Amino acid sequence: MKFLYPARTLGALTILAGLAAPALAYTGQDLAGGAKITIDAARSIALKAQPGNVADEELEKESGGSGLRYSFDIKSGADTHEVGVDAVTGAVIRQPWASKAACSGARDPAHCRTNGSS
Repeated sequence: MKFLYPARTLGALTILAGLAAPALAYTGQDLAGGAKITIDAARSIALKAQPGNVADEELEKESGGSGLRYSFDIKSGADTHEVGVDAVTGAVIRQPWASKAACSGARDPAHCRTNGSS
């Protein structure tokens, strides 16, 4: 019985620490205030550009486009592709392997860029 009190105290402190620190659902969520599209909308755009399963996602500051982009690692078969979606315009930031058709998921395909260039 003597050892239960330290365990209870430690358990209570662990719970309080978990409540005190807000959990972020994805890396870069603190930048979401500058985004005009949600990560859910960006994920949908990215999956239209590169079908597969999202292995990782983040919001990051990058050069090119608006400077704020969602980045998705999409697993397709044995390959993993990185697809960027501009967080302000919804434009797909195409990778070198992407075809022009890969931009069809963008809100405005005319804004589709290669390698983040304008």
